[in-house]
Amino acid sequence: MAALVAVGLGTALTPGAQAADNPYERGPAPTTSSIEASRGSYAVSQTTVSSLSVSGFGGGTIYYPTSTADGTFGAIAVSPGYTAGQSSIAWLGPRLASQGFVVFTIDTLTTLDQPDSRGRQLLAALDHLTQRSTVRTRIDSTRLGVMGHSMGGGGTLEAAKSRPSLQAAIPLTGWNLDKSWPEVRTPTLVVGADGDTIAPVSSHSEPFYTSLPSSLDKAYLELNNASHFTPNSSNTTIAKYSVSWLKRFIDNDTRYEQFLCPLPRPSLTIEEYRGNCPHTS
Repeated sequence: MAALVAVGLGTALTPGAQAADNPYERGPAPTTSSIEASRGSYAVSQTTVSSLSVSGFGGGTIYYPTSTADGTFGAIAVSPGYTAGQSSIAWLGPRLASQGFVVFTIDTLTTLDQPDSRGRQLLAALDHLTQRSTVRTRIDSTRLGVMGHSMGGGGTLEAAKSRPSLQAAIPLTGWNLDKSWPEVRTPTLVVGADGDTIAPVSSHSEPFYTSLPSSLDKAYLELNNASHFTPNSSNTTIAKYSVSWLKRFIDNDTRYEQFLCPLPRPSLTIEEYRGNCPHTS
């Protein structure tokens, strides 16, 4: 009887022990279908942020889990590319927020901003999110990340370089004249496209990835049969690995490690995937 009681107590204590190990886990245990789904387990609300009400960037749209029952969430700012506005990356807002993040898709000060400016604007957007936005109480300001497309992808690397406290960075078919990023200390998933003629992987995404420190948690995903503009519309492969990366490093949710390690193999949608496994942080 004593043994049965001990077993019962152990079983009862396990979920609490797991929660104590990682208080940042949000949402149910993931499956391949859940990370490939167009929506996760959270209902999503959104609010528009006028450019007139902010400084340092051009306003945007905040997408966030409607419920506050699970406490605070990590947050991500997402920048569009050259000549583009937030509409070009809007699909990422509800898709990522429904998985348990606050997501800010931003407009930039001008559509012609260069990567260093876009990096500063991503950080300004995160500062607005955590300090002044109407959803600031829903955000854990220690768990932040950045994403961006094209010029915004180059800005993502700039933001990670200048703010090492960021937990995750994902440049999507990024463009930057600077090809070397040994200073980055943020876990980074570089996404390139095999058919990209604007930011060819051989002169952008691949050198970005290889220049990151070997000790850093990093990965390189090259999309198969894809172009520079593939990140501008809903894409299951981008979403699947972005969700897994953001969950793994912003939320420290090791339940998502299974989708990143062992390394995904080439497929109809993956031309190549490189990375260091197992992840250390």
